Formats: sequence, C-alpha cells, structure tokens
Amino acid sequence: MSQILKTETNNKIAIFTLNRPDSLNALSAELRAELAEALSQCHEDDGVGAIVLTGAGRGFCSDADMSGGAASAPPSQNDHIDELGWVGRQALSIYRLNKPVLCALNGVAAGAGMSLATACDMRIGCENSRFKSVFIERNLSPDSGLSFFLPRIVGASRAADIIYTSRAVNADEAYRMGLLDRLVDAAALVETAVEVAEQMLQWPPLALRMSKRVLQHSQEHDLEAALRYEMVGLGLAGRAKNDAKESRAVFVEKRKPTYTGT
Repeated sequence: MSQILKTETNNKIAIFTLNRPDSLNALSAELRAELAEALSQCHEDDGVGAIVLTGAGRGFCSDADMSGGAASAPPSQNDHIDELGWVGRQALSIYRLNKPVLCALNGVAAGAGMSLATACDMRIGCENSRFKSVFIERNLSPDSGLSFFLPRIVGASRAADIIYTSRAVNADEAYRMGLLDRLVDAAALVETAVEVAEQMLQWPPLALRMSKRVLQHSQEHDLEAALRYEMVGLGLAGRAKNDAKESRAVFVEKRKPTYTGT
C-alpha cells in the first residue's frame, strides 16, 4: 500500500489514518480502494477486534475527490456494472464489517466524508470536528449511505435540516444531537477512541460481534423480527463455550477476564 492510507495495529486495535492532508483527505480512487482492501482484511483477521478511523492534518474527509486529476479517476469497471457504485460499496464495507468501527473525527467531515463518519458505529470528536452534507450544493441527493445512517442517528427532521440546508454543524451542536458520541480535547482524540475500543475488547469477541449484528438488524425490522434475531444472536454467541465458562468464572472470582473467542 502507498502512504495515502496509514495503518497500524496494536493490541487488536487497527488504526487507519486517511493521509491526503493537502486535500483534507478527499476520497480519491486510490484512497477508496486502499480503505476497502484494509477493511476487508480486518473483517477476516481474528487478530483485529476493532478499528479506529481518523484523518491526517486539519480534516477528517472533505468528500470525494472532485479535482478531476489522476488521483480521482477513472472509475473502476464495477462502477459501470454495479448499481451501488463505489459509494454504496464504501457504506456496506463498514456496515457489514463484523467488528466495531470508531471514527475519531479530527476535523471536517463533508459529503461522502460525512457519510463515511456516520457509517461508523461511534463518532468521537473534538473542538475541530465539523459536519457538512454539501450534496445539495452540488445538485446531488445524499449518497454513500447518508440517507440511511443520518436519520437513525439524529432523527428524521434533524437529518432533513442538515441535508436540505447544507449548513455546517459544529462540534458542540453535533454532540448535543448525538452525531458525536464523545467530545474530547483534540490532543486526546485518537487516544480516547483507542480507550473506548479497549473497553469493548475486554468482553468476549463473539458476543461483541453479535451485538453489532443484532443492533443493526433491529434498525431494519419490526419488534417481533428483532426479538427473533436476538435469539439467533444468543445462540451464536453461546457457541463460544470457553468464553461462557470464563465469564462465569470471572464473576465468581472477581478478576480480569481472558477471552479467546472459542
């Protein structure tokens, strides 16, 4: 991989840094491809339990690369034959990832960059965080999953306000409306995201993965269907017999757990 996506993994937490700071990390074709490949590898890697996604420099992601240069084109062959296009595949690559994805929002998230942030399971921001949909300014309706994710995070009317007016939402307002889950100092942004990921990873890995699945399922179905899928989730998580035994022992012995996913 090039240096436009920096990756590192420590203690089962993968940190992905979008690294095109001169363009506020606009999503070029190359960056999109590298991010998709890195997410796919994490999906299959049991050595990764959670992902933290952030940006280099002043911005998180300023939208798709609109410069028209070599970095932003040409589209792949799949873009011609796949009705979802790269914008749909980007949303699905995070939504279907079997591990938590936390966004450490270091600056502006605009357009497809806002969609990318809202696709994550959590968003941790700082005083520099800012959201702007921008789609309507470019004679576009939302893509990359924003029409799905944003109303589920902030509610339908607030989503309409943000999309129809294309106004910027600063960090304080974003935190008040739930668009940011944590608001911390910029210097502690990635560190806090890693700490939250560590809190998640102290629990049995299969139960964590199934928790993500049942939460997503409940957003897409009615109550009865959600209840049935919860039972499926309980059964799948229960297959980790060693972790089930460990969780009971930890409760009795009042010690830190050691979970293996088996």
